[in-house]
Amino acid sequence: MTQPFELPDFYTPYPARLNPHLEEARRHSKEWARGMEMLEGSNIWEESDLDAHDYALLCAYTHPDCSAEALSLVTDWYVWVFFFDDHFLEKFKRTLDRTGGKEYLDRLPDFMPMDLATPVPEPTNPVEAGLADLWARTVPAMSIGWRERFRESTEHLLNESLWELSNINIHRVPNPVEYIEMRRKVGGAPWSAGLVEYATGAEVPATVAGSRPLRVLRDSFSDGVHLRNDLFSYQRETEEEGELSNGVLVLETFLNCTTQEAANSVNDLITSRLQQFENTVFTELPVLFAEKGLDPHSCADVLAYAKGLQDWQSGGHEWHMRSSRYMNGGGAGAATAPWSPFALGGIGTSAADLKVSLAASETSRVRRYGHIPHEVGPSRIPDIHMPFTTTLSPHLEAARRNCIDWSRRMGLLEPQPGVPFSDVWDERAVAGCDFPLCAAGIHPDANPEELDLSSQWLTWGTYADDYYPAVFGRTRDLAGAKATNERLSSLMPVDASEPAPEPLTALERGLADLWSRTAGGMTPDARRSFRAAVDTMTDSWLWELDNQAQNRIPDPVDYIEMRRATFGSDLTMALCRIGHGRQVPPEIYRTGTLRSLENAAADFAMLVNDVYSYQKEIEYEGEVHNGILVVQNFFDCDYPTALGIINDLMTSRMREFQHVAANELPIVHDDFGLSTEGRAALDSYVRELENWMAGILTWHDGCFRYRESDLRHPPGSPGRIGAPAGLGTSAARVLQAIGAGG
Repeated sequence: MTQPFELPDFYTPYPARLNPHLEEARRHSKEWARGMEMLEGSNIWEESDLDAHDYALLCAYTHPDCSAEALSLVTDWYVWVFFFDDHFLEKFKRTLDRTGGKEYLDRLPDFMPMDLATPVPEPTNPVEAGLADLWARTVPAMSIGWRERFRESTEHLLNESLWELSNINIHRVPNPVEYIEMRRKVGGAPWSAGLVEYATGAEVPATVAGSRPLRVLRDSFSDGVHLRNDLFSYQRETEEEGELSNGVLVLETFLNCTTQEAANSVNDLITSRLQQFENTVFTELPVLFAEKGLDPHSCADVLAYAKGLQDWQSGGHEWHMRSSRYMNGGGAGAATAPWSPFALGGIGTSAADLKVSLAASETSRVRRYGHIPHEVGPSRIPDIHMPFTTTLSPHLEAARRNCIDWSRRMGLLEPQPGVPFSDVWDERAVAGCDFPLCAAGIHPDANPEELDLSSQWLTWGTYADDYYPAVFGRTRDLAGAKATNERLSSLMPVDASEPAPEPLTALERGLADLWSRTAGGMTPDARRSFRAAVDTMTDSWLWELDNQAQNRIPDPVDYIEMRRATFGSDLTMALCRIGHGRQVPPEIYRTGTLRSLENAAADFAMLVNDVYSYQKEIEYEGEVHNGILVVQNFFDCDYPTALGIINDLMTSRMREFQHVAANELPIVHDDFGLSTEGRAALDSYVRELENWMAGILTWHDGCFRYRESDLRHPPGSPGRIGAPAGLGTSAARVLQAIGAGG
């Protein structure tokens, strides 16, 4: 069978190593699979299938240092998960039986009790039997925190198979962002990361397990594993299984390019994700250790875990080069001489050819750190797909007057005493930004008080977003930014009786005022959730400051995920939720369906912002956080090409929003048994998100914040809205002077 593309040169800087207990794991896993009735008679596998796939070799490569007992147990887990994948394919994907598939999946969590004293059901198939056995053998050695994390990742791995089945049903190829998010759950690499903790004997401390650095390590590891698998499995999945969830196919469809071009782009993304992993280890982990005060043993555990993930990447690549399950030019059978783990020849040589892999990767790495601010001209606005109309609140004019008055009272329109570079706004600037226009579109049915509150939250958030790079970015004062974040969080007490500090700056006064007016009628849980949304936004600005200090254009996936936070999506969506909390159970908002809906909306809105703000950010601010620039850097393409890709992505995310609302939300209604009132409240929230997206686009088109005529005020002139600030400021000022002189 002819291969559909040539495998690219992979970024493999770390050589694979082989666990010496391989043969014991092979013997044990075959006995175990037969005991679980996965082989003869299962109608899924025969012994020859298990031998050919050689999951023991996978585990011996990916866990090179663990004991024989641990390697055998981990191998059994992988035999189980691959058997599940093939079992679900035969029983439900090939027959397109979603109802049966859901019943099958709903039983499996019962075989993973937190307390082993809890009885489990009688297994009815090899998947259930295998899971019950593995869970009982694994969890006694691990903490409750690990059990909860591993159970959650296992449930995601199992349940999101329904998402794949739904997409096969409607012949739908997902868009790239949607695919990356869902592949982490379906593909199981976060699940593999949990087994790395077991195999290395190094649990991630609970105090840091949920932190950004650990999340990024897990996610970048997962993306590298999954996208690598997509390259090797493309032929089998697309030609034999009718699979639509494959990264090569996703990019081939989205970019309208050849299969080879898509494969090369997938490989470039793998390289980018692995370099993101490295950057996180070297720049973010040391800071995390210091901030959390981790003891030496805990630091060593985190580093051992990171090394375990690194070993998995190298070993997983080598196994893919050898397993008969994948497209690899013949696998192990193509080798003409006996293989040795110490030899540098034959199958897997690409992993040892460091010159080839490193040369290709370093070109993109240098480009990522080599951005120079430059003149780009007025932002080009494409034909943006917007299926929803904007209705403006009749209270808009009053909100405009009140917003300027509030900004003046809070002190946002003047420099802060003793704070250099804090003169970021004046009255003309806030009037030109016209945040009430945005609020009037987002909340067309708001009463005057609600519209004022929404307008002023938008005003405060954007003022803070401008304040951080001006005050902390220019001076590289990350410590000052972190201290400010702590102060801001303390101004939002969850308990109404909890004392809050006296606000000292305009930034603090504005937040304290908004919090008191917003949180007063909320339950403690709602306050806690709302404060977390604000904290998420302010914490994300530290990520921006860190990238600015490195002059580093973000990795595409990291950018998309962090941009939602820097844009304040969680905060403004939380405002949309106010009023629905009593009718819609909180767990509804935590479902994958609602997160998909919200993420699609957030991505559309923040990419709209990137399109309109391109000149302001690239030419006037020396900014590295813009989606168009990220695409330019990743694909090494020009502005118009990158803009076209971004516009296509905006369109795809909008269509995904509509798809989820129309096809997946009704399933959530049924699965949770929502009342008529609950369904109406959830449908109302969808309409709020539609208004949110339409209102944000209307605001960008109507405000003056991004117009070249307002950006070109010379430095120091009264009321300028866009002025050079942050990294590259001097270069931007020179370009401004040249433009003015011409």
